[in-house]
Amino acid sequence: MSVVDYKNLGELVKPINWNRLEDPKDREILDVLESNFWLPEEIAMANDKVTWKNLTDAEKRLTAHVFAGLTLLDTVQSQFGAEVLKFDAETQHEAAVFSQITYMEAVHARSYSNIFSTLLSSEDIDEVMTWAWNNPHLRKKQEIILSYYQGDDPFMRKIASVMLESFLFYSGFFWAFYLSSRQTLTNTATMIALILRDESIHGYYIGYKFQRMMERLAQDEREEYRVKAEELFHELYKNEILYTESLYDTVLDTRPGITEEVKKFLRYNGNKAMLNLGLNPLFSREETEILPAILTAMSPNSNDNHDFFSDKGSSYKRGTVEETNDDDWD
Repeated sequence: MSVVDYKNLGELVKPINWNRLEDPKDREILDVLESNFWLPEEIAMANDKVTWKNLTDAEKRLTAHVFAGLTLLDTVQSQFGAEVLKFDAETQHEAAVFSQITYMEAVHARSYSNIFSTLLSSEDIDEVMTWAWNNPHLRKKQEIILSYYQGDDPFMRKIASVMLESFLFYSGFFWAFYLSSRQTLTNTATMIALILRDESIHGYYIGYKFQRMMERLAQDEREEYRVKAEELFHELYKNEILYTESLYDTVLDTRPGITEEVKKFLRYNGNKAMLNLGLNPLFSREETEILPAILTAMSPNSNDNHDFFSDKGSSYKRGTVEETNDDDWD
């Protein structure tokens, strides 16, 4: 039961006391989120305009579509996902952590606008946003996730949220890291690495809270949610494969084999989503063997576990966004 009835704002609220914690994990995660705080304006994006010119038209189109899709997912999570999870918070401290998560998801959604304003014209930006809204696979993701966010089951809300945080973003993340490993759009990849680090914390924390809730259930109930989690994953995975093929098959002539590499990356992160929920991974090591260069590019201090306690990294530096205007595209 929620610590506060957010639908009844007449209810009185006690002052939050961070000196008395029911779950020390709440303070630990909040400290990490606050120490990792960043804003998109702190990433110097202008240098990426040089390597952007080296991409083919198909690769530029893929880049725009990938980031439009990520924008949509972060919008869903900032405006609905983290908010509904706050309704299920059992302590004020847990609610405070979800408030911080909500804010950072909004920062992520805004971050892609900095990428767009650096690389695209206003007309192109409008076009890719329309594409994201109309894309059937992105609409399917929304429909599935929002059906659980709008449902009455707090367990399924957390499962769906972990799937979004720990799995659904990664078909898009892959392209940024792939290009970065080839010295292209490296500052964009730095921003994506910071977003990934945040999403890793969010997925871990939501999964941790799910596991705490599961501890109170009888064995048969826990088994029921394990089955539901696997069924939801497979439904999302099927759609994600179709989405991946529709995106990456368009650049196979210049990037041979890339679609299959993205699928391995999906399975790799799908396993991580299941582990965050305290469940067994679904794919073998052979099915999740991703390119070492991608793993290296994933974080300035990359390792196999997404080290979310690391600092911003050597490639992170304060800068200003150099916006283009429509005259630049004449």
